[in-house]
Amino acid sequence: MSTEVRQFILDAIEDMNYPMDDVDADTSLGSAGVALESLAVAELAVRVEDTYGVKFGDEEAEEISAMTIAELADAIVARRALSQA
Repeated sequence: MSTEVRQFILDAIEDMNYPMDDVDADTSLGSAGVALESLAVAELAVRVEDTYGVKFGDEEAEEISAMTIAELADAIVARRALSQA
């Protein structure tokens, strides 16, 4: 499941027209990596909610920006498991 979610995140970032050169699961979503702007983080959160039913609040945007792609994927998988329990 985590691999599928990672690919979803990578595809979403590419769809938002961010450069994908050297981007992998260990790449940060923040300024040290992909450098997602706050609006892009919000859009990514909406896409995650629409696809996986997992909600990240607006107050978590900074926390998401500090994550790597793999960390975000793991957080999505964990929240999804909790919501289905």
